[in-house]
Amino acid sequence: MGFKAKARKHRKDDDSDKTVSKKKSNQGELMCAIKDCAKYADKKLGGRSLSLDNALDMWGESNFTPFKGRVRVCKSCYRSWKKENKNDDMY
Repeated sequence: MGFKAKARKHRKDDDSDKTVSKKKSNQGELMCAIKDCAKYADKKLGGRSLSLDNALDMWGESNFTPFKGRVRVCKSCYRSWKKENKNDDMY
């Protein structure tokens, strides 16, 4: 008998040791700044922040809403921007 089996054997049978865990919701607070997108741009959901110049190059002038000089985008919009600009030399 291994140490885990012994621990299970001697563990209390009552429910006092078990913790109740809440399921995380995919509901965010900050919407994606791209007009056609309905996802959330929260950092915990994979959202990122792009500069205005980068957003202008990708989506045009009227397809996003800036917030404090930056554009908050969701994970899928960021990935599409990253894919488009992967081969651009920034140096």
